[in-house]
Amino acid sequence: MRALRLHGVGDLRLGEEAPPEPAPGELLLRIQAVGLCGSDRHWFTEGAIGDAALTRPLVLGHEFVATVEDGPRAGERVAVDPARPCGACRPCREGNAHLCVNDCFAGRDSVDGALRTLMAWPDHLAYTLPDDISDRDGPLLEPLGVALHALDLAHAGPGTTAAVFGCGPIGLLLVQALQDAGATVSLATDVLPHRVEAAQRLGAAGATPAGEAAPIGDVGVDVAFEVAGEDAALDDAIAAVRPGGRVVIVGIPSGERTSFAASPARHKGLTLLACRRMRAEHLPRAIELVDAGRIELAPLVSASYALDDFPSAFADLRERSGLKVIVTPQEGGGVAP
Repeated sequence: MRALRLHGVGDLRLGEEAPPEPAPGELLLRIQAVGLCGSDRHWFTEGAIGDAALTRPLVLGHEFVATVEDGPRAGERVAVDPARPCGACRPCREGNAHLCVNDCFAGRDSVDGALRTLMAWPDHLAYTLPDDISDRDGPLLEPLGVALHALDLAHAGPGTTAAVFGCGPIGLLLVQALQDAGATVSLATDVLPHRVEAAQRLGAAGATPAGEAAPIGDVGVDVAFEVAGEDAALDDAIAAVRPGGRVVIVGIPSGERTSFAASPARHKGLTLLACRRMRAEHLPRAIELVDAGRIELAPLVSASYALDDFPSAFADLRERSGLKVIVTPQEGGGVAP
């Protein structure tokens, strides 16, 4: 099989490797499409993400869809949960497997991800992909799951007013998920004009460049989401939310620290919540929402590349010139849509 490994900052190498041998309870998956994420950008440009640093050549990629290669599910198209919790630690026992202290996550630490042609992964983490969801769009189901987790943390529903600071793919999926839940997206901002335009197209009422937002009503929105991984975006989120409101931190910063002005948050008595990945129920829920036509994935895919063309794919990711970049590991490659 072919696998793309990160050996150091900006040092990706494509090579031939022995195919994986599935353990009991695992499927052999033929990877069809992989979405490149902001966290992959951190790995590529910094050799680290948060408190995790590159210690060995690593296969990136945790947003992916595949076809089951053999066994009873052979030929089935699946979307895959990239988190493999231990099931035994206290968070797992309490129903919070996304907070597992022993978890294995595809494309992080010692666990290789999906930027390869074949991969072994647990059967119970592979969910049937409906025919109406294409391989090209399917990798966006995992970030939609993250957006749904953030939505639930915010307690957003009918009548909620919201602001989204950072309109990359997860921010844009949040814009859609909020509206599907009956909330009003009063404001959405980003430093990149094409992302602001995408937020406008997807229904954000007050999409505007970051730093140019007008005051929101008399007291602010009910909930604000920081999805940029930048302190300035978090400060804007705190400024935008009403007294007693909620701020959900979704973005991952460069380095290990996030900071904000304490006085506004304290004076407003805000609740700040940190969103980590998604819960087990969110990927099936994401599939249902997209299959029902309630959330669109296709408008977020800006380019698709063959695995052989990984330099172009990661240049696109590094420059953030589009929205979601897709890599297709199988022969035949990809084309810009």
